[in-house]
Amino acid sequence: MFKLIAFDGDDTLWHNEPLFRDAHIRLREMLENYGDADTVDERLYQAELENLSIYGYGITGFTLSMIETAIELSDKKISAAEIHELAKIGKSMLRAPTRLIDGAETVLRHFASEADCKIILITKGDLIAQQLKIERSGLEKLFAGIEIVSEKDPLTYRNIFGRYGVEPNEAVMIGNSMKSDILPVLECGGAAIHVPYEITWVHEMVGQIEIDNDLFCEAADIAQVPELITSLSKQRAAERMENV
Repeated sequence: MFKLIAFDGDDTLWHNEPLFRDAHIRLREMLENYGDADTVDERLYQAELENLSIYGYGITGFTLSMIETAIELSDKKISAAEIHELAKIGKSMLRAPTRLIDGAETVLRHFASEADCKIILITKGDLIAQQLKIERSGLEKLFAGIEIVSEKDPLTYRNIFGRYGVEPNEAVMIGNSMKSDILPVLECGGAAIHVPYEITWVHEMVGQIEIDNDLFCEAADIAQVPELITSLSKQRAAERMENV
């Protein structure tokens, strides 16, 4: 069995991307006289990329990017009332209840009852927004630790695993993003389970890739995670026996 089981939060344990999708659709509707959907999408994405280094990931940066997009595409003709509406959309996203993905709590409770491993949350985004989601989820007490990070890369994972006293090869990460939750963990020597979500932000997408790694697998849904971890644990044990 792995000593550390780490879960992503957004779109792995609870729904998140639909909030962004609905706000994005409202922005398209607001700007329909200034550009088609593709134009709005491209300008919003560029604004998000430009703002990542300043505001990081999350609702705050997204809201400011929507406002910038509206101002620029309308050539500053957008009304103060419409800008106010965009600001209110951002606030409503922050206040939205945390909707758990079916089966997520059951899986967490399954592992929380195991005495020989720790489960932690590793989530990326705005500190306050992530804290609010976690509090509203009702899952906080099931984790041995909660890590809110600005980026997910191999060094971030190595440092987190180290803080919990485990090597990367003693940890497994479960998440919906190949770019953030899977590839960096595999690169640093850990195991990973991909649980796809119905919507993925374009920045988190990666092209078609073939992962030749026995410590990676894909789940149909989060309910399948326990049996996949058992399978990965056996694979890891077999590798250790080969190296003895």
